[in-house]
Amino acid sequence: MKKYSNTTATLALAKASFRSIMRSPSAVVFTLAFPLIFILVFGFLGGGGTHIDVGITPGSDINNPVIGMLEKTGMIRLVKDKSKADYDKLLEKGNVDAMIDVHKKVNSVAYSVNVVYTSASMDKGNILKSVLNNLFYDKELKPSVAEIKESTVHGREYKTIDFILPGQLGFSLLSTGVFGTAFVFLSLRQTLVIKRFFATPVKRSSIVIGEGIARIGFALLGALFIILIGHFFFGFTLVNGVLTVLNMLILATLGIIVFMGFGFIISGIAKNESMVPPISNIVTLPQFLLSGTFFSIEAFPTWLQPISRALPLTYLNDAMRKVAFEGLGLWDVKFQIMILVIWGIGIYAVAVKVFKWE
Repeated sequence: MKKYSNTTATLALAKASFRSIMRSPSAVVFTLAFPLIFILVFGFLGGGGTHIDVGITPGSDINNPVIGMLEKTGMIRLVKDKSKADYDKLLEKGNVDAMIDVHKKVNSVAYSVNVVYTSASMDKGNILKSVLNNLFYDKELKPSVAEIKESTVHGREYKTIDFILPGQLGFSLLSTGVFGTAFVFLSLRQTLVIKRFFATPVKRSSIVIGEGIARIGFALLGALFIILIGHFFFGFTLVNGVLTVLNMLILATLGIIVFMGFGFIISGIAKNESMVPPISNIVTLPQFLLSGTFFSIEAFPTWLQPISRALPLTYLNDAMRKVAFEGLGLWDVKFQIMILVIWGIGIYAVAVKVFKWE
């Protein structure tokens, strides 16, 4: 007789599970429709912002009327205490909108003001020009007090979609991993499907791996769809093209594996299907709100930022953005990957303890 193959059984289970996922309206909504709606909204809204980040060149005089007037405007945020190399990188990426260098002129009471803008943030650069013009020519600072010199360096434009899309992709993976896994395994247990499997030569590992392959495959298809829509319709930045997409998909694979661990835990502790949504929301909602999905965690209060930096979705979002916009490789985001791996080990250690087959 032909020897039974658990590999074939695993692939058959993966195929059946994948078809089941594709037919599930909730899976399609959480994985594709919901993130896509946010991407469309923010994509059409475009950029904006009410604050301008201005770096102060190392060695610049900071105790002068120019810096003092800029601080009083309210919309100018001065970035201090960084090296010249750090400022150059921030300026090129558009993480600071301009650099300002103020020095007192030789043998004079007036100050010389040198401003360097970046083409990566020309909209805010133009606002800063207007602010400086108002300061100088509305007689708040007279020409006898200071004169201004301006130049521009070229950098990559950082659009709203470059921040929003990785966050929505991370949320899609989180929802797919948690809700999908929790509901599926709880349902299989309650309907005694797993119990029937025990009467066959199928191994327990084949059931888990088969379901995992199906969910990872579906999540990666969703991720690829979201990335391509963002790139071709809204100009989402993919610095290294196909290589960047591949790196993002590898990160997505790691992310969905980690988040599936939450789903396994929930399916083990939930007594019935009505308990899955509230428990799942306890896991997903804080990450959705605090992991930099819509806003940078730097915008949160200082006391809240450590909580944000403890969440796994924060590191997935951060790695995605660095790979996509900055063109970094996987080795360059090894710290974020290491944190995700640590989370994965901890989550699956708990999942093994609480997971139930019957």
